[in-house]
Amino acid sequence: MRTPSKFLFFIAAAIFMSSCVAKKKYAGLQQQFEKSQADLVKCGDQVQDFKDRLAKAEQERESLRTATTSDIQQRDAQIKDLRDQISDLKSLRDKQMEQVGNLTVLSKAANDNIDKTLAQLEKKDKYIHLIQAARTKTDSINLALAVNLTRVLSAGIEEKDVEIKVDKTVVMVNISDKMLFSSGSFKLSSRANEVLGKIAQIIQSRPDLEVMIEGYTDNVSINTECLSDNWDLSVKRATSVVRALQGTFKVDPNRLIAAGRGEYNVLTSNDTPEGRATNRRTRIILMPKLDQFYDLLNPDK
Repeated sequence: MRTPSKFLFFIAAAIFMSSCVAKKKYAGLQQQFEKSQADLVKCGDQVQDFKDRLAKAEQERESLRTATTSDIQQRDAQIKDLRDQISDLKSLRDKQMEQVGNLTVLSKAANDNIDKTLAQLEKKDKYIHLIQAARTKTDSINLALAVNLTRVLSAGIEEKDVEIKVDKTVVMVNISDKMLFSSGSFKLSSRANEVLGKIAQIIQSRPDLEVMIEGYTDNVSINTECLSDNWDLSVKRATSVVRALQGTFKVDPNRLIAAGRGEYNVLTSNDTPEGRATNRRTRIILMPKLDQFYDLLNPDK
């Protein structure tokens, strides 16, 4: 009788010890699972924080668009560093999600919902990055173009007669009327080829741009045998510049647009001779073709 009692005692002890081991293993796995979940939440917060910092850096970069080249390069380096950190955090997040997946079993429906949500977020994130990249590329191109125009036109031409500025997605060159025309005339002066030739060099170096020439007048009425009014004068001045760019400087006419703005869209008041002189101008606008801008948004290109 003693032998069976001892045997039963050993069996009970073994069962008790196995139960303890199972509970410890379960408790360990539960702790590991909770830690992984906490790490995942922390990683998500860090990703969001870096995204916010990246967005702020993008805004600051936009405000510094006219800054020096070194400042822009420094900002670009900071943005690249933030993007690299976000990429690293995303990789860490994916690994932690894999660990969580090993510690818990999700239903197929829950998995499908998560995959669908992540796919939607990925598409939105990709589109946002495409737009940011397109805007950044356009701004950089226009800034470089404006710098080149300023350098080319600075020799032998007074600063007050030519103004270059970047406005959104285009580069504009305002040329005073005395640089190109005689008063009340739409025939190009002897000095016109000097400035138009320099601008044509830049235009020829950038075949991806379209060129619009706009003619402007002051509000002093005109009526001659050749000209009906200021609208007529502004259009004829624009077409004179277009013909010179095409005929003399061999710019592809498919890229050229002539437009007259008359006495409207003034830069300043016409109440003084100086104001009227400022408003009498020819504007050359260098702008990207729409299809090329849309190409920037195409992920395949």
